[in-house]
Amino acid sequence: MEKAVNVGIVGMGVVGTGVAKILLNQGHLLSERTGQRFVLKTVVDLDWERERGVDLSGVEKSTDFEALVADPTIDIIVETVGGIEPAFTMVRRALAAGKHVVTANKALIAMKGKTLFKEAEDHGVELRFEASVGGGIPIIKSLREGLVANKIKNMYGIINGTSNYILTRMHRDGLDFGAALREAQTQGFAEADPTLDVGGGDAARKLTILASIAAGGFVEFNAIPVEGNTELTTLDINFAKDFGYVVKLLAIYRFNGEKLDLRVHPTLVPGDHLLAAVNNELNAVFITGDYVGDTMFYGPGAGQTPTASAIVSDLVDLAHVLQTEKTASITTVNPEKQVPLFSLEEITNRFYLRLFTMDQPGILAQIAGVFGKHGISISSVVQLETHGAENYVPIVLLTHEASEKAMFKAMAAIKEFPFVRPDILRLRLFK
Repeated sequence: MEKAVNVGIVGMGVVGTGVAKILLNQGHLLSERTGQRFVLKTVVDLDWERERGVDLSGVEKSTDFEALVADPTIDIIVETVGGIEPAFTMVRRALAAGKHVVTANKALIAMKGKTLFKEAEDHGVELRFEASVGGGIPIIKSLREGLVANKIKNMYGIINGTSNYILTRMHRDGLDFGAALREAQTQGFAEADPTLDVGGGDAARKLTILASIAAGGFVEFNAIPVEGNTELTTLDINFAKDFGYVVKLLAIYRFNGEKLDLRVHPTLVPGDHLLAAVNNELNAVFITGDYVGDTMFYGPGAGQTPTASAIVSDLVDLAHVLQTEKTASITTVNPEKQVPLFSLEEITNRFYLRLFTMDQPGILAQIAGVFGKHGISISSVVQLETHGAENYVPIVLLTHEASEKAMFKAMAAIKEFPFVRPDILRLRLFK
């Protein structure tokens, strides 16, 4: 006999409505595949005047979150409120009341995850968050279960659809950053205020989550160096093409056996790498495990239906937990484990450097002298005769491997030259 799993949803916005649609419309399919009967018992929201496009007859509609938490028949609570508060208070309260919780809230997990993981552990319940990274891509489940036998050596993620859409349009169609952003907003791929997306903050939140799972201990969001793609120009995109690269905003995880190298920034990816072919609003995560080798997970990174689908996959997992009457044997994150990180100054990379200089003899030699003084070897140099900028011409240099610290000092010295414009752009090359 099928056992009923009673679900309550908090927040009936786009994602919450998507979850409700699946539970109400795909109930037979879920029952057939899992042997569990999922019942959407209660939905909590403050606005019941707005039409959602889903038939909630037979479902209790409420504005009282505390009544939902206190209901002994509710097995799992789905939080789709978004943001930090009141979501944090709600999720913590639900966990303390002994309810399993599923959320798609990346900000909540990245900023408050350590507290919430501890709360779940203390009360013998589960906090699941598959939908917080990658939308419909089962990346968290893959890290937790499919790759459980592996130490994750490297992980590179294109995990912000807005930035990827903009960079695709710049690379493929020659749009400048502003035009590509406006188009992304028109298409619904970018918010009215896109700062979190194009500035790298959204990708950094998601990297916090992925790194915490891969390393087995909570990584602090504020410890991750972040750079966005707002300074990129069509000139840089074209130079990257000429060198055989595609520019992508990457979330980077590299582990040397002792410390983690975590960063988010625009990166020149070789044109023949799988990540270079991930275009438009799609997401991908490329992972290297010590036993499995290279794998890549690819698909839609956001949207109502992919996100709701990921939430329901967590509901199915938790239904099995309820059936066995114990928490899952695979721990997602140990909130007590310390994860040591490299400082940015300790990291080495190859670099792309674009600068504008006056068109005078001997300038390139002086710039090369600064690099030599700081132990940075130049691998390629391109100088255009003109670029339409009065009295200035662009120079682009690719370097061999060098430390971030050395590059920072070299850039500071170059900016002191009176013949160099201050708008120097530094990018890293994929490795």
